[in-house]
Amino acid sequence: KYGGVPVMRAKGPRTRAAILARQPATVTRSVRNTNRNLGTRLSGFIADHFGNTKGESNFIHLQLSGSAGQSLGTFLVQGVRITLTGEANDYVGKGMSGGEIVIRPPALRHFVAEDNSILGNTVMYGSTGGRLFASGRAGERFCVRNSGGTAVVEGVGDHGCEYMTNGTVVILGETGKNFGAGMSGGTAYIYDPQGQFPKLLNAGMVTHSPIEDPLEAEKLRTLIEEHRDLTGSGRAAALFILWAGVIDRANEYSCARCCDRPGIGWIPPDVRRRAEIRRVQQAAEAPVARYPPGH
Repeated sequence: KYGGVPVMRAKGPRTRAAILARQPATVTRSVRNTNRNLGTRLSGFIADHFGNTKGESNFIHLQLSGSAGQSLGTFLVQGVRITLTGEANDYVGKGMSGGEIVIRPPALRHFVAEDNSILGNTVMYGSTGGRLFASGRAGERFCVRNSGGTAVVEGVGDHGCEYMTNGTVVILGETGKNFGAGMSGGTAYIYDPQGQFPKLLNAGMVTHSPIEDPLEAEKLRTLIEEHRDLTGSGRAAALFILWAGVIDRANEYSCARCCDRPGIGWIPPDVRRRAEIRRVQQAAEAPVARYPPGH
């Protein structure tokens, strides 16, 4: 066994046969925080047999539930999709070159997803490709040394996008301090409901500006729509419903670019629009269980 989930090693005969035939296969398992590196040996098995799988569809789907241990999806390759209902620890997607990781909270929960952490520190460290969607906040050093991956989350801690050289990051919430330190490429889009982002940005190599290019705005809208569809995010649903009004106020999203320059898109605060987004978001999350009145 490996981490208590032997099929993740691609030793399950059905999974192995599906990989060799490049046929769709789904593996459903519950996990706990002692289950580490889930999907890594599976990716190694695929890489060993097929080499570079860039351009492949994600034909192996790991449907997990619970609290995943460290390094979920580390060195993930194209061909593998991981969907986790629950939460994950540090190093999610470290060094991933392809594939997709989706992390979402349980449908019945007593908390607001975007106000709580759903994955740990140092997520997508050194990734060169692949995509991550997480309905909730990430920890510190998010997408450090990212050089080609795409990520959408709803808040990050300190030192986000440090030394990032390529790729696209969308943060639908607050960031910590020292954002973009040493960032020499790629683009980050920030939704800043509290208006704190300019004070948290390390402007040594990065500048921030509103999103004015319609093609860039459409690319961002598409990512937010995918995030909504994959994770059930209430915040993404609200932003998508109100998109025309949000993006028309060019100041609300802005993009950070490096001195030549990588971009950080920033959405400054607007009290009335923030209230409207919150109202639509709460309506979108109506099925979600809340604490009873008085608790």
